[in-house]
Amino acid sequence: MCIAYLSLGMHPHWPVFIAANRDEFHQRAALTARPWPEAPQVIAGRDLTAGGTWLGLARKQRWALLTNFRDPGAQREGLESRGHLVSHFLQNDVSPEEYTKYIYSKAGHYNGFNLIVGQGAHAWYVGNHAASTGPVALTEGRYALSNHALDTPWPKVERLRSRLEALAPEGQELNLEPIYETLRDGMKPEDHALPSTGLSLEMERLLSSVFIVSPDYGTRCSTIIALDPAGKGIFSETTYDSTGTPVERHDWPVLPE
Repeated sequence: MCIAYLSLGMHPHWPVFIAANRDEFHQRAALTARPWPEAPQVIAGRDLTAGGTWLGLARKQRWALLTNFRDPGAQREGLESRGHLVSHFLQNDVSPEEYTKYIYSKAGHYNGFNLIVGQGAHAWYVGNHAASTGPVALTEGRYALSNHALDTPWPKVERLRSRLEALAPEGQELNLEPIYETLRDGMKPEDHALPSTGLSLEMERLLSSVFIVSPDYGTRCSTIIALDPAGKGIFSETTYDSTGTPVERHDWPVLPE
């Protein structure tokens, strides 16, 4: 997961709204989002290399999303898979606050990450990088996250935020098509606006758009989650090939308990 927008408690009909892209190497095998056989209350994709996931939804309006923190010089071998931070939350009943405090206590077991977990519009954020000061409760508001600290104003983060805020639904109608179109935004900023994260200029350019296309690495899927106050809503995912062409889309209805 490399970029996400969240609106929490800001819309009377859709207090939980998440729109996100997962960027990954195309050769890294993954399953598309679906109910998990061993945990059918969970809807999520699955990384077939380490077994975790990057974004998912479970019963009782529980959801979680993860991004890696981009710091090439700080990567270490032999640590635990970050994808399990999401899957463990989705398969348990611990509160978002308790979970993030527990994860922060063992943050050194993982390479750099950003994790947001929630139950309805009640959410907590935690990271294990230099910009993190421990778990933080997210109040009602709109947030954006990529591969740095929450709300870091990278050009693509600000562009996604502003474009999705302009698409705020009116009433109970939720049109997914313009949201997907926004998630497929390939515009890149000029070089002077690029972040400096320790990568080559060529890589900074490649990673600077909301939607990334290249033969080896790019946006693998887009996901939209929207829940009403009762927990009814939708989990929608579109997957892409290495040319950025949509391959398949699944819309999972979410029913309140």
